[in-house]
Formats: sequence, structure tokens, C-alpha cells
Amino acid sequence: MKYFLLILSLASLVACSKDGDKVEQVDLVSTTVLDLALDTLASMSDDVDGKEKRPFYTVTFNFKTRQTRFIKTTQDSLDYLPTDGWDIAFSKEYNSYVVANNGNTVGTPGYKGPGVGRMVVIEQPYEKVTEAPSEEVFTSEGVAGVGWDSGNGLGWFFYSLSNHICVPVKNRTFVVKTATGKFAKLQIMNIYKGNPPVVTDLFWPAPYVSFRYYVQEDGSRNLRTN
Repeated sequence: MKYFLLILSLASLVACSKDGDKVEQVDLVSTTVLDLALDTLASMSDDVDGKEKRPFYTVTFNFKTRQTRFIKTTQDSLDYLPTDGWDIAFSKEYNSYVVANNGNTVGTPGYKGPGVGRMVVIEQPYEKVTEAPSEEVFTSEGVAGVGWDSGNGLGWFFYSLSNHICVPVKNRTFVVKTATGKFAKLQIMNIYKGNPPVVTDLFWPAPYVSFRYYVQEDGSRNLRTN
């Protein structure tokens, strides 16, 4: 029986192609979220069927509980945003700006709350990010949030003004300090429904965000996931 369980465990660690070739090691500790529906009823224009032209509601996400909350009213903002009950928020156009919960950063959803969140951009694939940076790096290089990379090297997607399509930046990971000060790593994979490898249709359903993350619950900077 133990031998059978060992074989089963080893099999679960390896993903194979149709030809039986090893393609990647499966991460058994990260959380993967696929097609999280954000504010799909808002639009930047007034000629999209089934949608209304208005600002996109901010949507918060808690890493531990995996719960989301739509911030639709002023009262929602007052009741929930200045708390440590969420870690990242999806805001602005098509919920494409991903921001950490930080009470000291003016203009962000968590402003004036207890959150101590921050983000550092790491130019490495998710699997290779094994340790969170020092406090000095978070202070000197940390950002409030990430969105469109217009050439500054800080965003999670490229955006073309000619075709208006978002393309995720490859091999870029974000180390996040959560609202309560724990360390996590985050890969934002897509904002289009189905997590397609390529999008050519301007009207592909969005925003349906896909991402994966790992939170180190023991408080250390160890972010190894394989």
C-alpha cells in the first residue's frame, strides 16, 4: 500500500505531454485561480451589448480565504477598504491594475487603513523566485501596484494602442507583502476568459483574471514552491 501511494505521489508531481515527455513539475503548494470574474458588466464605451459605460468597481481579494468583494458604493469603501481583510485589489480600467493593501499610500484603495502591503518586481519565472527581498529592497524598489508596462519595467502586461489587447509579460513575478506583513509571490497570467495563450479578438470576454500565488504563513522570506 505504501508503495502504491508513493508511485501515485510521484506521478502527481510530473506533467507529461501526449508523447510522454516531461514538461514541468507540478506545484503542489501554490494556489491557482482561473477565470475569476471581476467587473464584467462595466465598459469603457457605451456601444457594448450587455454592458454599461461607467468606472469599473474595485474588487478585493484575500489570499488566505480566497474571498472577493466588489466595492460598489461609498459605504462599501468606508466599511471594507480601510481594513486588513484583503491583500490585493483589482482596480481601474478592466480591473487591470493590481494593487497591494497599504494604508500609507495615497490614492490606493487601502489608504488610511492598517495594511502594510507592498510589491517588488522580480525579473524571474515564478518557480525560480525562492526568497522575498529584504526590507531595504521593499523600501527602495517597492511599488504600490502594477498594471500596464509602458516601458518602465514595472507592469504585468504590455498593451498595444493599435489593437487594444493586453499581453502578459513573460517571466515576471511579483513578491507581495500582504496586508498583515507576510510574504507571498504572485504571477498574473491573464485577464481574458479561458487564459488563452494568444488573443486576437478585441472583444474577447474580460476581465476574467487568472493568477497563482503562494503565501509563506510562517512569516519567513522563504518562497520556495518546488
